Amino acid sequence: MRRTLVAATAAFFLGGFANHAYADRQPKMRDALAHLERALTSLKNANADKGGHRVKAIELTEGALNEVREGIKFDNQH
Repeated sequence: MRRTLVAATAAFFLGGFANHAYADRQPKMRDALAHLERALTSLKNANADKGGHRVKAIELTEGALNEVREGIKFDNQH
């Protein structure tokens, strides 16, 4: 009985730890993704006349978003 209780308790804590570790995968990449998404929204909402720099910044930010997503996808597969 005692072994079963110890084993069940250990499994509970280890299972919780594994789920927590999985949930926290790539927190910095996910933070970067959120910041880039907010930046893209701000750029799109800015006044249009910036000598083409706003449009270029939108393109670069969209590219950065794609790279971060691809990085997350790659890490999840390896």
